[in-house]
Amino acid sequence: MKIAVVGGGPGALYFAISAKLRDAGHEITILERDQPGATYGWGVVYWDDLLDTLYVNDSESARKLRAASVLWQQQEVRLRRERTAYYPGYGYSVGRAAMLDILARRASDLGVDIRYRHEVDDLSAFADADVVVGADGASSRVRQLHGGFGTTTTSGANPYIWLGTDKVFDSFVFAFQETPAGLVWCHAYPSSSGISTFIVECQQRTWDGLGFGTMSSEDGVRTLEKIFADVLGGGSLISESRGRPARWLHFAEVRNAHWYQDNVVLLGDAAHTTHFTIGSGTRLAIIDAIDLAQALYEHPESVPLALREYEKQRRRPMNRSQAAARSSMAWYEHADRYTDRDGVAFAAAMAARQGPLPPWRHQVHNAEQLAPVRTVHRWYETGRRFYLARKRGEPLRSPAPRSAPEPPAAEVPDQHARTTTPWRAQSAEPERLVGASARRDGRAGK
Repeated sequence: MKIAVVGGGPGALYFAISAKLRDAGHEITILERDQPGATYGWGVVYWDDLLDTLYVNDSESARKLRAASVLWQQQEVRLRRERTAYYPGYGYSVGRAAMLDILARRASDLGVDIRYRHEVDDLSAFADADVVVGADGASSRVRQLHGGFGTTTTSGANPYIWLGTDKVFDSFVFAFQETPAGLVWCHAYPSSSGISTFIVECQQRTWDGLGFGTMSSEDGVRTLEKIFADVLGGGSLISESRGRPARWLHFAEVRNAHWYQDNVVLLGDAAHTTHFTIGSGTRLAIIDAIDLAQALYEHPESVPLALREYEKQRRRPMNRSQAAARSSMAWYEHADRYTDRDGVAFAAAMAARQGPLPPWRHQVHNAEQLAPVRTVHRWYETGRRFYLARKRGEPLRSPAPRSAPEPPAAEVPDQHARTTTPWRAQSAEPERLVGASARRDGRAGK
């Protein structure tokens, strides 16, 4: 089968890997408009469930991704200068550039033809392709050129900016700071190589009141450093990406009535976006990639049938994910409504943004604020993490991956269980929500 993939992000690369592993005879070409190593975004967050899927689908790249990742433990919620509140849980972060490097090398080793600096302006160039995959992001050029997908885009109310920092965090930190114009908050977590991701968000009236619209990029970053001085602890914020500063944005939720038209199919952010506060964009793109590759493998005689099965497989879990992301986004758009309470109660309200917590969950949340309870919980999670790693076959010591470029600062965010066969992604598992009630295993995550 001849397959053209437009876009060179994690979803595109992982689809090519997955398709080649199922049928090495596929002729797959990836067309990426940027140069190798160029990327938006700092760190990609994921959890054990994705690692399980990656190890089943391709242990070679999974092992290298895990080796390039850093572990963060616990989540902290800081409201003004009040007592820090805590959520249990742990997760992994990997630099986006390192992830792309690992996946690109793996795809190339499998015989995928990756062509960089290749802008796509006309789909007629793919007239001889059996399948054209649009994996080129929320502003998908493939989607615009082909049409017929029934695309709707809805903008969020809050402005946000995706930055990096040389302050290295070892936990996931949410810090809400009061300013004369209103509340400003950050989502901060480690990425890799001594760098952390630092996303700043606020309400539109706060953004206007602080004058970010009239400031230069440099002045805006310096202002944020002052607002978050205690969080950064002397560290600085990093904005530059490819010689250009990061920009304030409004999140765009992309939905499509159809994920395929003729032999053109959408994957990842081109098909759907989820708000960054649930941290699932890359995970969902990778699951899309696995399921699309599996559908083509199971129905090689009929591309339309394969694409229909792919959309059927992914549509329902994505509807749930996008609904959860909208609820999460809406809570942050009205976060100031909850600041009349102490930090622990505020954190409980944030955890309940997907729906009311049962009384016992409030008791668990309150107990988690005690240091001895947190210590015991971390011992348990360490043992669980070790067990899961051994179960999926991780080596005791993962070899270091080949060198990867440092992640640049972001201008655009990463717009990022059921098993049917050993290759099928566990796509029906509920999303990991930051501060959520961690319904299945007691964890919460971004």
